Amino acid sequence: MKKEFPENFLWGGAIAACQAEGAWNLGGKTLTVPDTMKYVDIDRGKALKQIHVTRESIEEAKKESDATYYPKRRGIDFYHTYKEDIALLHEMGFKVFRFSVSWARVFPNGNDSTPNEKALEYYDKVVEECLKYGIEPLVTISHFDMPIVLIEKFGGWYNRELIDLYVKYSKVLFERYKDKVKHWITFNEINMSIKAGPKTLGILNENQENYEEMLLQGLHHQYVAASLATKYAHEISPESKVGCMVAYFTTYPHTCAPEDALAMQKDDQLRNLMYLDIQAKGQYSYFAKKYMKEKNVTLKVLENDLEILKAYTADFIGFSYYMSMISSANSENLELTSGNVINVLKNPYLEANEWGWQIDPTGLRYTLNHLYDRYQKPLFILENGTGALDKLNEDGSVHDDYRIAYLSEHIKQMKEAINDGVDLYGYTMWGPIDIISSSTSEMKKRYGFIFVDQDDLGEGSKKRYKKDSFYWYKNVIATNGRDLEK
Repeated sequence: MKKEFPENFLWGGAIAACQAEGAWNLGGKTLTVPDTMKYVDIDRGKALKQIHVTRESIEEAKKESDATYYPKRRGIDFYHTYKEDIALLHEMGFKVFRFSVSWARVFPNGNDSTPNEKALEYYDKVVEECLKYGIEPLVTISHFDMPIVLIEKFGGWYNRELIDLYVKYSKVLFERYKDKVKHWITFNEINMSIKAGPKTLGILNENQENYEEMLLQGLHHQYVAASLATKYAHEISPESKVGCMVAYFTTYPHTCAPEDALAMQKDDQLRNLMYLDIQAKGQYSYFAKKYMKEKNVTLKVLENDLEILKAYTADFIGFSYYMSMISSANSENLELTSGNVINVLKNPYLEANEWGWQIDPTGLRYTLNHLYDRYQKPLFILENGTGALDKLNEDGSVHDDYRIAYLSEHIKQMKEAINDGVDLYGYTMWGPIDIISSSTSEMKKRYGFIFVDQDDLGEGSKKRYKKDSFYWYKNVIATNGRDLEK
């Protein structure tokens, strides 16, 4: 068999409103959690520290009108530069562009009776700009962009009322773009909620005795909301496809000891599968039920909730893949390294980027096979990439062979997985245009093919420059993945 990508394979890239748009106080938008996330800059960004999101930090941020130390308020000004930026994506040959809508733009007060028309007019323009170039818009409905008003008025997703508010918001988007947007993602990386409750669920940690139960209850509400959104998307536009998404934490046993294999199995269930099972299979897994029982968690589940979850499962499985980790039954003497949200056990067989994230292209093939074998649903890689310290040269060039090498090796493994029989039909690498980092709020941690002249404090011309990887990815798309050489 030839190792080829399907003819209609969707090549593209992904960004998020809270990291790219900026314009945090324009067009009627109200504050979101990312708008309140401040960093402390030491020696021009060499040591950045994000504050923990608390009621006090939110109140402090509300009093601050400057964006200097709130980087996600300014993003890369995509709100105003979308035409220029989408034109650059078209020049690369993008087939699909994943972006998110800001809930706080569309419903600034959370429970408004009608949506904010100014916000919808803006997203009309973004969608139309994509379609003008033959780029398919892939829209994430909620991407780490929790409106502050929903925390203050309702207590976040712990309150069941958010189901109706989210469904109302989703319906507005489905009706508005029913003939223009075919692919939707309900929640970005829904499994991040246990580690980042305020950012994803709007549930603040105020030393409640039952905080984990509150998070799991909030997740249950999101699962029901996602299923109902899927239901209405299909009713409004039968051809639409609605996907779920997790950040996949691929893991291997540290040794061939059976105890390490069991530790790996448990980590996979705990970090990945118990979230996907609900959205892809429509039911809580035996592992999730046992986990909640051990944690003395009792969910408030209405009579028809489980029927809704079973009836309206995700059409495809989306996931992000950046790195892998190892699991061990006895990790006391093992070395830790940085990872996506959490520190992980270091794999001695892998290299890492400047932030300590381990680079494992083969792990992507492993993950694709693992997911397709379990769920037998089409797969979509919604994020993949590596942060790096890029240098803009005087002639406007950026030589990023390291990025080309990282992406090339991962795309090779995607091709291998397709040859294995996996139904993979899309790839949106993360951050095709440099944006503000989600985890560190840095600008210097760059993922893109397009360099944005802006530093950690927002200084710079904001001008866009094409990196070497820009031309490389253009050729990858033009050859449908056949030519991965520089």
